[in-house]
Amino acid sequence: MAGGSADRRVPPLDPQLRAALAAAGGRAREVLTPEGLAAWQERDAAVRPRPSLDRLRDGGRFAVEELRVPRTDGGGEVTLVSARPAGAGEELPLLYYLHGGGMVTGNAWSVLPRLLRGWALPLGLAVVSVEYRLAPGTRFPGAVEDCYAGLVRVAEQAGALGVDPRRVVIGGKSAGGGLAAALALLARDRGGPAAIGQLLLSPMLDDRGDTFSNHQLAGHDTWDRTSNATAWQALLGDRYGAADVSPYAAPARATDLSGLPPAYVDVGSAETFRDEAVGYANAIWQAGGEAELHVWPGACHGFDTLAPQAALTGDAHEARTRWLRRVLRR
Repeated sequence: MAGGSADRRVPPLDPQLRAALAAAGGRAREVLTPEGLAAWQERDAAVRPRPSLDRLRDGGRFAVEELRVPRTDGGGEVTLVSARPAGAGEELPLLYYLHGGGMVTGNAWSVLPRLLRGWALPLGLAVVSVEYRLAPGTRFPGAVEDCYAGLVRVAEQAGALGVDPRRVVIGGKSAGGGLAAALALLARDRGGPAAIGQLLLSPMLDDRGDTFSNHQLAGHDTWDRTSNATAWQALLGDRYGAADVSPYAAPARATDLSGLPPAYVDVGSAETFRDEAVGYANAIWQAGGEAELHVWPGACHGFDTLAPQAALTGDAHEARTRWLRRVLRR
């Protein structure tokens, strides 16, 4: 790649996001390294604790329960957190959601308040959030197998859960977006439960780290190539850097993207994942599939969490909501 970091030009940040980054100080651009991974996980658990079920129920606005399903690749269980607007008796469409956190942090509970307020209430959706196993404690394929086991069980017990198995959207953000794409591939190839859409928000798709944006945004994005490489290494272990990494780990490795549910893909112009997300949408089109792509100008990774009141965040939420509403009406 021509040019060093000193003369590398990067897309400008949206002014509101730039102000939010300045207010957050160095925390927003802290880099994840292998040596700092354990401390990163401890700190994340402290600042992003699991809300209780009572808190998620929000005074009775939502019905929330935890479900446990057997893993398909050995002993133990996967925890699913099922939530829906209280009093909704009919079969609801389902957003099957996979949280972010670089495959090394995050939990199924902390993402629910925003999903319930933003989509479950206005769209009449049920949400199931998956507590998949994290790396490096569990390497590939543990996380995606957890997600698949949960999806199969939800489809089998759809009636008891009050969800419509014919209207399931799988989705996630960052690492969760990559897992959602991998789950769509895995379900297609195994003949598993069919989704009507895949919601891929700033998806983590490619372990190779060789896109232009991966290099361009090094040292600039809130999740840069060093952090990304650390996370992929934690997930893949000795397989990191191998030529034959599975597309169920890194969906950008897939050579056949035909027969997948319609995709919504969004990413920021000032984001490490920009080019792999754009490339994935393009590969879906080339395979004869359907994808809606949004590249938000001046957005960095996690911009909507960093600046929830920013105009760009509102625009992104509206576009995602329109896509969900349209897909659910088909």
